[in-house]
Amino acid sequence: MFNGVLGFVMALAIIMVSTKLCGMFLRRLGLPQVLGYIIAGILIGPAITGNLGFALIGYESTPNIAEFVTLDEFLLDGTHDFTVLDVFSKIGVIMIMFSAGLETDLVELRRTGVAATLVAVSGVAIPLALGTVISLPFIFNGLINGFTDVVQGVFVGTILTATSVAITVSVLKELGKITTRIGTTLVSAAIIDDVIGIVVLSVVSSFGQTAAADASGFEWFKTQWWGTLIMVVAFFIVAIGVGIAVHHLFVWMERKWPHTRRLPILGLAIAFAYSVAAEEIFGVADITGAYIAGVVLSTVNRTAAYTDRKVEINSYMIFGPVFFAGIGISMTFSGMTGWLVLLSVLFVVVGLVGKVVGCGAVIRLRHGTWREAGIAGVGMMARGEVALIVTNKGIESGLIPADFMIMTVLLILFSSILTPVLLKQFFRGHKEPLELAPDELAATAQPRNEWVDDLPGGAEKAPEAQNTGAESADRRI
Repeated sequence: MFNGVLGFVMALAIIMVSTKLCGMFLRRLGLPQVLGYIIAGILIGPAITGNLGFALIGYESTPNIAEFVTLDEFLLDGTHDFTVLDVFSKIGVIMIMFSAGLETDLVELRRTGVAATLVAVSGVAIPLALGTVISLPFIFNGLINGFTDVVQGVFVGTILTATSVAITVSVLKELGKITTRIGTTLVSAAIIDDVIGIVVLSVVSSFGQTAAADASGFEWFKTQWWGTLIMVVAFFIVAIGVGIAVHHLFVWMERKWPHTRRLPILGLAIAFAYSVAAEEIFGVADITGAYIAGVVLSTVNRTAAYTDRKVEINSYMIFGPVFFAGIGISMTFSGMTGWLVLLSVLFVVVGLVGKVVGCGAVIRLRHGTWREAGIAGVGMMARGEVALIVTNKGIESGLIPADFMIMTVLLILFSSILTPVLLKQFFRGHKEPLELAPDELAATAQPRNEWVDDLPGGAEKAPEAQNTGAESADRRI
C-alpha cells in the first residue's frame, strides 16, 4: 500500500493513465471523453470493487478495503476533512469554469440574457416542486427514520435545483459549441441557476435549522434569507466593480507585455481570488466566481485567447481528468435500505426529468425546435459538487438524514453519464442559431456557420473547420 505524498503521486499516475485510456476508448465508440474519465474513476475507485476488499485508489476511512493507493484525509479545522485529490479536483473545476468564462461572448450573453434567465427559473422551480411531491408520501407515513417533516421534503427538492455546468461545459468545448448561442445560453442559465439555488437553499434552511441562533455578527447575517439576498447582490456589484479595474489593468499589460506568461499567471490568480471571495465572503459558489473572472478577462480579446490556451494545457493534462475521475472515485453504494432505494430511484428520475422538462419547455415556448429544447434540458441536467454541498449542509443542520447522501451520489452518477452521451446525440446535425423566431434567424445568421455545416459530418467538423487556433477536440479535454 502506498501512502503519504508519494502515494498521491502514484494516485495521479493511475488517474492520468486510466482516464486517458478510457477517454480514448470512449472516443473510438463515438462518445465524449468526459464520460470515459468518470468511468475510469468508478473502475479504479472503491465503488465497484470495494466490497470485494480491493480498490486501486481508496480512502483511509473506507472500511474493509485493502487499497493499492490510500488517499489520507487531512483535518482542516476539526470539522472539515479533505484529501489532496479534493484539492486537485477543486482546482480542476475552477479552471474549467474560468476557461468557459474566457470564451464567453458578452454580446451573445446579452442577447441570450432573457432566455437564460427563464431557463434557469424554470429549471429551479420544476425540480423543486417534483422533489417535494415525491417526498411527501415517505414523510406522512414515516417510512424512513428521521424523515418526518414537510420542510425536509422541501429540502430534498432544493437539492434537485442545483446544476453542475462543469460537465456540460467540457462536452460543449469538445464539440466546439461553447461559443455558440446554445452554449452561451446554457452557461448563462447555469450561473443564474446557481444564484437562485443559493437563495432557495438559504430560505429553506432558515425554516428548518436552529444553528443560526448560535451564530453572531456577520455569520448570523449570512444565515438569514434576506442577508443571503443582500450578499448575492453585493457579490455581483463588487465583482463588476473590481472587474472594471482588472479590465483596464490587462489592457495596459497587453500593450506593454503582449503574449507574455505573466498575463495568464495573473489571470489564473485572479480566478482563484474571485472563487475564494465568492464562496468564503459572499456565500456564492466558487465556480460562479471563477466563471465571472473569466468573463471579466474575456473583454480583453487577445489576452483572453492567449490565457485560455495556457490554462487548458494544465486543465486537460492533470486537473480536468482528476476532477472528473474524482466523481467516480468518490462513489459508494453501501448503506441502502428498501424504502431509501425507492426514494432514491424517484429522486433520480424526477431530478433528470425535472431539468429536461423545466429548461426544455422554455426553449420550446420561445420558438425553439424540439432538438434545441432537448439540448437545453439535457445541458442543465448534470449535477455535481454543488448538489453534494447542498446535501451536506442539510445533513449538518439536521434537516435530512445522513443516509440521504446516497441519493445525491446516484443522481450525480446517472446525470454525469447521461449528460455527455445525450448532448452529443442531440448535437448531431444541429445548426445555429438557437431559439430565435424566423425573422431573427436571418438577422443573426453567420456565414462561418453556414459553410461549416456544409462540410461532411456537419457540426462534428466545426472545431477543426473554424480554425480558431484553439486546441483540437481531443486535446481540449
